[in-house]
Amino acid sequence: MRYTLCFLFTIITIATMAQNLKSGGKLKPEQAIMDIRHYTLVLDVDPEKKTINGHTEIDLNLLQSTGSLLFDLWHGLTIKQVWVNGKTTNFTHSADDLVRILLQQELAPGNVKVKIAYGGTPAIAERAPWIGGFQWEKDSKGNPWIAITCQGEGAKIFFPCKDHPSDEPNEGADMMITVPKGLVVAGPGLLQKVTTKKDRSTYHWKTNYTISNYCIVFNIAKYKVLKRMYTTVNGNKVPMEYYMLEENEVMGEKLLDLFEQSCRIQEKYFGEYPWVKERIAASETPHLGMEHQTNIAYGNKYKFTQVGGKDFDWLLHHEFGHEWWANKVTNRDWAHMWIQEGICVFGDAMATRELAGEDAYLKRMQQTARNIQNRLPVVRGEEVDSDSAYYGDIYGKGAFFMHTLRYVMGDELFFPTLKKLATDPMYTYDNTVVTADVEQLFSGAYGKSLQPLFQLFLYTTNKLEIHVKQTDENKYLVKLLNLDMPLPINFVTDSGMQRLVVDKKGITVISKTLLQVDPDVFYFKKVIWE
Repeated sequence: MRYTLCFLFTIITIATMAQNLKSGGKLKPEQAIMDIRHYTLVLDVDPEKKTINGHTEIDLNLLQSTGSLLFDLWHGLTIKQVWVNGKTTNFTHSADDLVRILLQQELAPGNVKVKIAYGGTPAIAERAPWIGGFQWEKDSKGNPWIAITCQGEGAKIFFPCKDHPSDEPNEGADMMITVPKGLVVAGPGLLQKVTTKKDRSTYHWKTNYTISNYCIVFNIAKYKVLKRMYTTVNGNKVPMEYYMLEENEVMGEKLLDLFEQSCRIQEKYFGEYPWVKERIAASETPHLGMEHQTNIAYGNKYKFTQVGGKDFDWLLHHEFGHEWWANKVTNRDWAHMWIQEGICVFGDAMATRELAGEDAYLKRMQQTARNIQNRLPVVRGEEVDSDSAYYGDIYGKGAFFMHTLRYVMGDELFFPTLKKLATDPMYTYDNTVVTADVEQLFSGAYGKSLQPLFQLFLYTTNKLEIHVKQTDENKYLVKLLNLDMPLPINFVTDSGMQRLVVDKKGITVISKTLLQVDPDVFYFKKVIWE
């Protein structure tokens, strides 16, 4: 959840602590031959010295023989030793954040285990969550309050990995995080055990699900944990947890109530909560929020609003929506980030629809259309890094495009297709997606190609051009100028609202009153009168 505010902020370079990292981009050939299976992070966190020390183990499947392995790790951390299949191995760690492991003899295709011992002072988040890193904060009682964000920077900001959205660890991740006794570590998946020795406690978190690198993070605080059971739309029981600061314990039950409300709405439109074998959780953080899988970051400070006369927390709902859009349905390349962000924002609009009704939803989408910047296309090529892909319209214009699809297809086709995108194994968990996958799915459901619509609204900055010419006192010729496919459009005539199909050839609309075109704003458009 990195909103457009990030473009208003100047990235300040602070000596060696500034990272200015990017995730993704063109996949390096040395990394394309590696299929990451599992990460194990073993780290000791010192809140006073603001350091981390330990190691990361990377289990991978090598697809072809190679004389070297290549990983990513921020150069501000120091690598102490590297092992490949249990043997110490030479390596280089360059200023461009690449760790090249130099093998004495070629590795054959197959399973490989790499262990990298490292440590130091991790990069500080300059403006979390938009410019990520570590936050070493204190709660109101002076207890350490630590959070990590790295969506744009990539997980390489604090552990060695293959930093590309196309390759998630299919077998999940383990995290063994050691902190001063009395502090609590909240991580992804399920807590396996807590081991305390003298004045240090180690929290072992484990997820067996595939997970994005930037979600393999943890939060640390003197948390109180509030728990209840949630029954999903399919009848499965899942633990629901909230890790809150002691000072905010009174707000816990209310937050879980709103958590349940949001989960009901998300499940209605997108199917059962994706991680039923683990848990639903949120952790209170010093930054605004982020979609960390099974443990979203929440920092909205309980600023509840009223939607349809009901309490609602937009931040909680939005970040939780990413459990479906980002964590379960994941873009293969940052170029297609609108799939994660735009559809998630559309899910926010569905909450408005559920709580306040269809008219409130329409007004929200009309405001969304007015806020579209339209300076750059939503999708700008392929093999794009996180900085290049991140632009405000992936949120608003992406959401509005789903609104347009809904109108074009009709609810009876659109909503089942959207749910299929969120539930079919072809598009979820281990299988990542690009825009073409989404287009082909919706076109198949519609029964004819929607590719021209996808092309116009996602790959260009052109608005739909609708030409209207009055040909007689009560007659109007209406045609599309820049889209070669028939589209339904609403018109208000003297007879009321009419839904008519318009194409490049044009149709005649009869009205004794001045014609109104698309009055409810289902299209990002320009009406040209002649």
